[in-house]
Amino acid sequence: MKFQVDLFGILVPTLLFWLIITYLIGAVLRPLLARIGFYRYVWHRALFDLALYVCLLGCVVYLSSGLPS
Repeated sequence: MKFQVDLFGILVPTLLFWLIITYLIGAVLRPLLARIGFYRYVWHRALFDLALYVCLLGCVVYLSSGLPS
């Protein structure tokens, strides 16, 4: 696995790409959860969103570990 990606001569850590992908997934998932009324059962919405982001990041990193480098 490569830990850095060469982007037009600038070395960028792959974690940055994983963070961006996770943010995009979360940006799609949060309105869906609000629309179905899931947040009514959540005590603290901001803490839940943070925990959801961390869990999604873990899933994205885990799933990307099998990709060829």
